[in-house]
Amino acid sequence: MYHSSGNYEAFVKPRKPEGAERKSAYIIGSGLAALSAAAFLVRDAYVSGNRVHIIEKDPVLGGACDGWFYEGLGYVMRGGREMDNHFECMWDLYRSVPSIENEGLSVLDEYYYLNKDDPNSSLMRATMNRGEDGRTDGRFALSDKAQLEIMKLFFTPDEYLYDKTIEDVFSNEVLDSNFWLYWRTMFAFENWHSALEMKIYIRRYIHHVKGLPDFSALRFTKYNQYESMILPLQRYLEDHGVDIITNTKVTDIRFDIGEGKKRAAAISIMDSDGERIIELSDDDLLFITPGGCVENSTLGSQDSAAPYCPELSKGGGWDLWKRIAAASPDFGHPEKFCSDPAKTTWMSATVTLCDDRVVPYIKKITKRDPHSGRVVTGGIVTARDSSWLLSWTFNRQPQFRAQKPNELVGWIYGLFPFVSGDYVRKPMSECTGKEIAMEWLYHIGVPEEEIPEIAEKSCNTVPCMMPYITAFFMPRSAGDRPDVVPKDAVNFAFIGQFAETARDTIFTTEYSIRTAMEAVYTLMNVERGVPEVWGSAFDVRDLVRASVALRDGEKLTSMDLGLRGKLIMKEGLSRISGTDIEKLLKEYGAI
Repeated sequence: MYHSSGNYEAFVKPRKPEGAERKSAYIIGSGLAALSAAAFLVRDAYVSGNRVHIIEKDPVLGGACDGWFYEGLGYVMRGGREMDNHFECMWDLYRSVPSIENEGLSVLDEYYYLNKDDPNSSLMRATMNRGEDGRTDGRFALSDKAQLEIMKLFFTPDEYLYDKTIEDVFSNEVLDSNFWLYWRTMFAFENWHSALEMKIYIRRYIHHVKGLPDFSALRFTKYNQYESMILPLQRYLEDHGVDIITNTKVTDIRFDIGEGKKRAAAISIMDSDGERIIELSDDDLLFITPGGCVENSTLGSQDSAAPYCPELSKGGGWDLWKRIAAASPDFGHPEKFCSDPAKTTWMSATVTLCDDRVVPYIKKITKRDPHSGRVVTGGIVTARDSSWLLSWTFNRQPQFRAQKPNELVGWIYGLFPFVSGDYVRKPMSECTGKEIAMEWLYHIGVPEEEIPEIAEKSCNTVPCMMPYITAFFMPRSAGDRPDVVPKDAVNFAFIGQFAETARDTIFTTEYSIRTAMEAVYTLMNVERGVPEVWGSAFDVRDLVRASVALRDGEKLTSMDLGLRGKLIMKEGLSRISGTDIEKLLKEYGAI
């Protein structure tokens, strides 16, 4: 496998790899990474669909990319997916997946035209004082010291950040800024999470820094992630004869490990008929999804809280990874990510509005009509003075094809679920759906005397507890995540959020699809490059643009550098006078 850039290889149809007709594949899990691996096997590696087997422990495919109506409960989407125009592997895949709504269009076509005709932006990123403007004013509000801390992190080698937290590298100059408010609520970073991951994120999205305050950097699908992304991909695989096996757990994997060779030899599976073993040959490829960010998730209801159940059990992704890791140090260290659920937990809730009593408050904050079918919040709105650090969003409606015309479906989450609320006076983790709705209604400005009735009669709210949702952000070092294809592996690979690939960011759809593409292309020796991670971190234009944006438009020359720093800057400016460097810095507002 190798990486490529540009369009020389982007549209090439790979030749059939040698021995493709003999290959079979077993894929553990059915999240986006797993389904993508199946698609790349069929499309680019010429493996017959009936020889590709997806093994899923649940009855429905999709993993964390869910979106369902549960009878007697209501609509549920545990999270949402923000996307970037430079998700190179994702768009490479979805250009081949037909839309299930628009004949003749791919999912990429559909997505492209949707976001071109209705570009995303937020007109109110944060509120305070119960629905008033949060006064972020599109500014990062970073001091010179804070900007230097961010710059230092940007240039710090990865190895110096192993096992360090964000609090180890940022002072309150950063952590009390609008920048950190935007960042932590958008990406779900906590102060105790990985400084290394923070650095990788900054570098990966340096081209989008200017668009962070108003979310103009983001793009969204038309419906929830399941109906817009998983369902079309599932149908594509079914049309190619892929074997999808549900309600079946993979409980263990046996490896033959010798000098210079690691081979997956057998998998143990358990279904309604009991346990059995599938023996694997070198022509049987195995794709493993270790861990699981939504494992042990639980749902509450309008009148009940979602139970907190962090205890891991046999047959889950974490249990399987622990068993695998015992076979070789090259298979990662799952305990680094799943040993402290108090630091990896947050909660979400799906709220369905069945009448228009809440609509005036949404309109007042978003300055948009949620019934328009167009962008509403444009991303999350954060109640910056909320004890839970509560954020909420209503994406384009309907979010579900089956929604009734008068219904609106939105999403709420709290970054601090174990802290007492401001209205309900209890932790989000102990709240029923109705109580979560009450806290939300309070923060969007509904009169207090009306809150209980509206929460009960106008809202149906389903809480979701997720003990491991940010497990991949825990501080780590080299080797804690296994390489996509570990050293000396001959017939297996790791895919998904806990596999290691260079420069890309976890907690994204692109990461799942990238690891799948790299895994398939490596094991099958596909003659086509995997698109490299977009290189904006190496583009001087993006670097200058981001530097000016972080200064809220102020020139770099106005930075307080002290007497010595001013002399150095003066000398530097004199040296570039009359050059293209000077022209570039002026063009992008740096000087």
